Amino acid sequence: MLRVVNDDGSAANGSFLIDEIVREGARRTLAAALEAEVNTYIAELADQRDETGRRLVVRNGYHQARKVTTAAGAVEVKAPRVNDKRVDETTGERKRFSSAILPPWCRKSPKISEVLPLLYLHGLSSGDFVPALERFLGSSAGLSPATGTRLTQQWQADHAAFMDRDLSEVDYVYVWADGIHLNVRLEEAKACVLVLIGVRADGSKELVALKDGYRESGESWADLLRDCARRGMRAPALAVDDGALGFWRALAEVFPATREQRCWVHKTANVLDSMPKSAQPGAKRAIQDIYNAEDRDHAEAAIKTFTQLYGAKFPKAVKKITDDQDQLLAFYDFPAEHWIHLRTTNLIESTFSTVRLRTKVTRGAGSRTAALAMVFKLVESAQQLWRAVNAPHLVALVRAGARFERGQLVERPEAVAA
Repeated sequence: MLRVVNDDGSAANGSFLIDEIVREGARRTLAAALEAEVNTYIAELADQRDETGRRLVVRNGYHQARKVTTAAGAVEVKAPRVNDKRVDETTGERKRFSSAILPPWCRKSPKISEVLPLLYLHGLSSGDFVPALERFLGSSAGLSPATGTRLTQQWQADHAAFMDRDLSEVDYVYVWADGIHLNVRLEEAKACVLVLIGVRADGSKELVALKDGYRESGESWADLLRDCARRGMRAPALAVDDGALGFWRALAEVFPATREQRCWVHKTANVLDSMPKSAQPGAKRAIQDIYNAEDRDHAEAAIKTFTQLYGAKFPKAVKKITDDQDQLLAFYDFPAEHWIHLRTTNLIESTFSTVRLRTKVTRGAGSRTAALAMVFKLVESAQQLWRAVNAPHLVALVRAGARFERGQLVERPEAVAA
């Protein structure tokens, strides 16, 4: 059928011809798929007959037309109907045909259901779902402002299940820990979100735990680590944190065998804050020479140089490095390919920069549990973009107790026969 369209491709009703072509193609494809599904169902049961020889499963026209919201837009569908006269011998009830493509309750495709939480997480309020998506998809079928409420309820259940899962089958060789302050309702003004991210033996990164607590509180961290240990978590080989004393006290109590690595980004900021601005550019370069050194020996030499340059004028700044020297240089005892990952907590910081944007938009999530659930889902979404550590095959060797000197694997000497 010929239609008059405007120069920009839009029709008289404001819709665009290309969109209508796509929707019509989707409608025809869906109708054909539903017909094929019903025909296959009936053909498979063609031998089912009653006492008079009549078939028990036959076609019975079509259901009433309904609109289904899909990725291609709103599509009107008339699903074929089946008359199934068979009776379930156990329950005595009539058997019914249920389409796997288009269930009776379906008003939107699973793809749309996946998009809704992403839109909510990244800033679209639940009240904006209908006007925004109706304009984009051509229909509001299957959408409502209450969607956001249902999402947060499901997320709370997902977060609770996540924090109660078994950890005995997972081995986290490295972990990053940090307490992140967000604009969410955590009931106490000084409360924060305690985050633990780990590296599995295959080199992939994964969220380990997320709960509310107090960043400097050793008991909050100990409670989190004890819970992880109760659920079967092994002691990591190395833990990376920004230097919060509460975390280190808790780590020594729960996982005393785990080595400590202080975050160089946080340490650099702390050192520079104790120096005048005029001295900060040179001091920053001197600090970079330490953690970018080719091995531990050169890093220790760089610390001595830093002490000589700034020790007389800024002893407190230098002390911040020399007092924590062992914890700052711990990463040098691990594979050189992993150093870039282990010397900072940037993974957590970069992830939560996105989380802060969303929580700033929401201005609070209604309750403590809802806020934590939303943060959990944001981190879970970001987790899909985390790349594995460099040389992931070396992570298993670290767990096995292999020694690394200057970042290189030290082969065990062969046993000499007596």
